[in-house]
Amino acid sequence: MKSTPKGWPRITTSIVYDDPRKAIDWLCEAFGFEVALKVEGEGERIEHCQLVFGDGMVMTASERPERGWLKSPRALGGACTQALMVFVDDADAHCRRAQAAGAKVVTEPKTSDYGEDYWTDRSYECEDLEGHHWYFVQRIRGPKS
Repeated sequence: MKSTPKGWPRITTSIVYDDPRKAIDWLCEAFGFEVALKVEGEGERIEHCQLVFGDGMVMTASERPERGWLKSPRALGGACTQALMVFVDDADAHCRRAQAAGAKVVTEPKTSDYGEDYWTDRSYECEDLEGHHWYFVQRIRGPKS
């Protein structure tokens, strides 16, 4: 398998927002993302934005009604269009930061032990300002060898 282009993870996702300008600022404040690239279009549209978190990337943009299927959960009555998982160093501290910025915590931080052949994680789930669901996970212990 060939290497990915410099700065690009093997897999990334793209999420759509009704108000991507507000979402981009909020994702940086609440979750700690950083803007790597923002392409602005006519009429205040965000054509493409790359947000990075460590070596991960999330792309976002304005809804595209002309395509019919690129919509925010808000535009779909709150339907979860995808859920995202991000590894963090400290799930509790990250949750406090997200809550302070207005994230709706769906599941408070909890520790889950999947057995010694697997791992133990501490994680929480929250909803962003337009209804996308995010899981933030801290690996506590890896599999026992």
